[in-house]
Amino acid sequence: MRRRDLLHAALGLAMTKTKKRLPVLFIGHGSPMNAIDTPWSRGFRALAKLLPQPEAIVSVSAHWYTRGTFLTGEPRPRTIHDFGGFPRALYEIEYPAAGKPDLAARIAKLLAGAELRTDWGLDHGTWSVLRHLRPAADVPVVQLSIDARLAPERHLEIGRALRPLREEGVLVLGSGNVTHNLRHAFQHGGEGTPQWAARFDSEIARALEQRDAAHLVRALDTEEGRLSHPSPDHYLPLLYAAGAADERDGVRFPIEGFDLSSLSMRAALFGS
Repeated sequence: MRRRDLLHAALGLAMTKTKKRLPVLFIGHGSPMNAIDTPWSRGFRALAKLLPQPEAIVSVSAHWYTRGTFLTGEPRPRTIHDFGGFPRALYEIEYPAAGKPDLAARIAKLLAGAELRTDWGLDHGTWSVLRHLRPAADVPVVQLSIDARLAPERHLEIGRALRPLREEGVLVLGSGNVTHNLRHAFQHGGEGTPQWAARFDSEIARALEQRDAAHLVRALDTEEGRLSHPSPDHYLPLLYAAGAADERDGVRFPIEGFDLSSLSMRAALFGS
């Protein structure tokens, strides 16, 4: 084989490796303080070692919970500091990842009725995690909103519609928490994990292992579900991640445990 042919073959092999099927990740992002150095953020950095380098990241954050399905269409999405009462250092953090408008446009076609917007950016549900997973901010990021009007089944279906992106080297990231009752966490943090939180967290883990979609979509209708999620915004990103996974994917939990007694920090990694 001539040298030029060898070069072309090597380039083709490199492209094949780059385009390998990416896993799907759900991560419990917890407090904005996890953007800096905490035991949980150290867990995020350890988790980063389990992930291949993606071509791009599509993030579904609990904090873009709105009316409609939207995608960030900016070439340079801004860093949104969508919280209050925290140390000044948090407000000075910038996560300068590029956007990817062409990918956002393609996803909008995959998701009938989705629209591109340029008035959002990357909120802390996305950047507080990615600054540990991709500290160099060297991978383009598109954020996908959560339509508050949709039933849980529809969020799972939207996740399924994202599956083809994995074959193109795109990491689908859901960022929320398996349990998220902030009133309980602030009032009872340090008292030990209540049974309802531990039970809901373990039942969700079992449903993910068994690919029990029926349980996942009805989980918030239970007593434990209502206690775990007074509002569904932090649960729904899990449905996008579970939907983007398929029957070929195993699941493991590289991070487990509770912060402030009842806030589950479980991460679920599908297909890696």
